[in-house]
Amino acid sequence: MSKVCDICGKKPQVGNNVSHANNRTKKTWYPNLQKVNAVVNGQRKKITVCTRCLRSGAVKKG
Repeated sequence: MSKVCDICGKKPQVGNNVSHANNRTKKTWYPNLQKVNAVVNGQRKKITVCTRCLRSGAVKKG
């Protein structure tokens, strides 16, 4: 499963953890993705959607 939202295209972001001593290590932040049954083109389909799209009503669950 790819970690990309099927609606908005949200995907993992990369950056650095920064300690108090200013040491930097790579870090990845993943979107909160859920598998839901949704109506797509009149068909019921299981898609991967971020919680922001679910909350905003961009997905018609069915």
